[in-house]
Amino acid sequence: MNLSTEIEFKVDFNDCDPMRIVWHGNYINYFERARCALLDKIGYNYIAMEESGYLFPVTEVKSKYMKSLRFGDVCRAKATLVEYENMIKIDFELFNAKTGELTTKGTVSQMCVDAKTGETQFVCPKIWTDKVKKCLENGGF
Repeated sequence: MNLSTEIEFKVDFNDCDPMRIVWHGNYINYFERARCALLDKIGYNYIAMEESGYLFPVTEVKSKYMKSLRFGDVCRAKATLVEYENMIKIDFELFNAKTGELTTKGTVSQMCVDAKTGETQFVCPKIWTDKVKKCLENGGF
């Protein structure tokens, strides 16, 4: 499977601690930015999820910090879909766009929930899996 996307953005001052280093919790926000871009490319973003009657709450977040991003750096965030049938699982890599150095790696898992009943769905809805399969059939992005 090769469904991934990359985005770039400048690290804002308000993302940083007093040493001008990105505060650790904001790396999760950077994952979210990349995840939203990936879901948009697949054609099933959070609005489409809700409209189709499903929600996908986050169930697990893992991150490994290897090098800091700092105020003024440009972050290149890559999101790659690694599981889509029983859950949504996305791997992330954050890079310093200027140096090319990998700064952070992570994974986020989301389960499917019926929006009306709140019941966990152990298989993702057909509307989601069909969109992913269509992207895969077209050679990814």
